[in-house]
Amino acid sequence: MARKKQPPVSAEDKELIGALLRGLRRAGGFRSVDMAAAREDCPAAMATIYSYERGDLSPSLAQFLELVEFYVLGAPPRPKGAKPEADLRANGVATVTRALTLRAYHVVGALDLVDRMQPDPRRRSS
Repeated sequence: MARKKQPPVSAEDKELIGALLRGLRRAGGFRSVDMAAAREDCPAAMATIYSYERGDLSPSLAQFLELVEFYVLGAPPRPKGAKPEADLRANGVATVTRALTLRAYHVVGALDLVDRMQPDPRRRSS
């Protein structure tokens, strides 16, 4: 059977994902992309991060989560100007939660499928 072609990520989702990453990078104290990419523990190259933030490319969910983890939980020292740790962590949670609702990551569709597959506990299975 031929594989079903997935629809491309919408420009709106790409822009929103980029804005989420940009906001979190800045909250983490990284004023510029090159400042973040210069760290050895940064999971993406400078050009890649720029492409994500501009909305030219859309990171996979795994790539998105790696960047979020780096910005929020990355190795010390935290750059000067970073939000307090509790605020940064809350911002990270909000960023991931918002991203998971986007069509680009198919999580909402997966949860809908799980809901539709649930057996009705009021009916006995045979």
